[in-house]
Amino acid sequence: MAPHHYAPPLLARLVRPTLTYRLVRCHLYKLHPPHRNLLAEPDSSFARFISSAHTLHCFRPILQPARDSRRLFATTPHSPNITKPTTTTTTMAYENYEQVLAAGKYPAKEHAKRAVQHMRENGVEANGIFYFESTMTKMQENNDSPEHFRQRRFFYYVTGCNLADSHFIYDIQTSKSILFIPPVIDEEVIWSGIPTTVEDALKEFDVDEVRSTTEVNQVLAELAAAYPNSTVYTIDNHASEGINVAAFPKNDPKSAKSAIETCRVVKDEYEIAMIRKANYIACLGHEAVIKRAKSAKTESELEATFRERCIAHGAKEVPYHPIVAAGSAGATLHYVDNTQPLEGKLNLLIDAGCEYNNYASDITRTFPLNGKFTQESRNIYDIVYKMIIDTSNGLKGGVLYDDLHVQAHKIAIDGLLALGILKGDKDEIFAARTSTAFFPHGLGHNLGLDCHDTGGNQNRQDADKLYPNLRLRGTVPTGSVVTIEPGIYFCEFIIKPFLSDPVHSKFIDAAVLDKYWTVGGVRIENNIVVTESGHENLTTAPMSATEIEALAA
Repeated sequence: MAPHHYAPPLLARLVRPTLTYRLVRCHLYKLHPPHRNLLAEPDSSFARFISSAHTLHCFRPILQPARDSRRLFATTPHSPNITKPTTTTTTMAYENYEQVLAAGKYPAKEHAKRAVQHMRENGVEANGIFYFESTMTKMQENNDSPEHFRQRRFFYYVTGCNLADSHFIYDIQTSKSILFIPPVIDEEVIWSGIPTTVEDALKEFDVDEVRSTTEVNQVLAELAAAYPNSTVYTIDNHASEGINVAAFPKNDPKSAKSAIETCRVVKDEYEIAMIRKANYIACLGHEAVIKRAKSAKTESELEATFRERCIAHGAKEVPYHPIVAAGSAGATLHYVDNTQPLEGKLNLLIDAGCEYNNYASDITRTFPLNGKFTQESRNIYDIVYKMIIDTSNGLKGGVLYDDLHVQAHKIAIDGLLALGILKGDKDEIFAARTSTAFFPHGLGHNLGLDCHDTGGNQNRQDADKLYPNLRLRGTVPTGSVVTIEPGIYFCEFIIKPFLSDPVHSKFIDAAVLDKYWTVGGVRIENNIVVTESGHENLTTAPMSATEIEALAA
């Protein structure tokens, strides 16, 4: 999901392949006729620029549809396998995420221990308890129906529990976790059925003890008496009225939150399996949208198509409102209308993900509504494609993400120069930050329990215009999951001020630019696990122009 522009986004277990594939040689991925003509011209700078992106696909697998819970992940020379980096051939890696999820519980107790360890390593005494609350039921204004439920992420991280109106205590001294869930109320059973019982919860969640919420204050009082002069660590003072956290002499609402925000950056195997499943489901939705587009009439139909596929495969929630933007609307980074007709529009940009057990996927694809890119659209698509391929190729543990963001801008500048949209010296264009007119957001962000997950170190006050919208700054640790989502947009609201500014206007050819307004915006986004030696792309929806056009035809 593209970061907001104007602000005033361990290792997988490999199992033996069971799906079939076949390798396709380079000649099956020749460019479409307009590009053959362009490449035939020896002086074509754009042909020279873009050819490098296509040669990366000399060996690319054609994937058969997954018929079971396992998902095929293709590894190409630009996307090395976690354990076996490829060189000249393509290897196939499989992750049976269902097996990982079925093998045990969400590792909540380990998460709590990690948070305590992080606090102590950073100078916090951590001598008392954690007290966290889930999202509490709240009724809609002037209505007798509850608001839509979304679990508090800090609570979920240390409980794995998706119930409302619940409480959690973690005794730091004994490493004992206690979950408190609502009691069974006869009148509620009549309307809503039998809720999760204490016995059910103890089997389902990775906690040491489950009790009724009626016992929370009793346990707080007992622990406060047992540990005089200790601290209760809360999250932003989330404590419902009547909950006696004041029994503890000290209340720290920040330290546990800060520790968990940091711990959430590096995912364990179970978390990655859930993000992997969220990707698998969302990719089914994206593929369904591309196939449906030729017969659809409105953006709304395509949003419904995506949501139907996700819900049908067990992902009822979305981490953000889907962006289904046809034509020039694709230049609006967080377009949310999703109601406009498709007729007369060239392309559709869909940025949509789903949640599986609160873990998010965040995927973007751009495709031609009539099944075939126009010359201008294909030109821009190829630049963005090169941006995502080359920056992904540089991603591995310890890499400075800022450098990948810079690399993406430089690729965009090279491509726009080759097309004639930009003119002048590329180093001067980069120094002026003129490329932000066309690529105004950051390259990506952390991904996990939130779409724009914690630990990104964004600096919205950065004086350098290249960085305020970059949601992920600093080195990327092994085991993190990030997005890479470059884009090029033709948004009049953003670009026209650049055209009237002499600092930038000298670098932009307005006459050439005029041919590209109808392209709207092109963004491609994948979700990627960072490994020590490289990365694994979890997003398997078609991505190359050839694949996209074949699916959209």
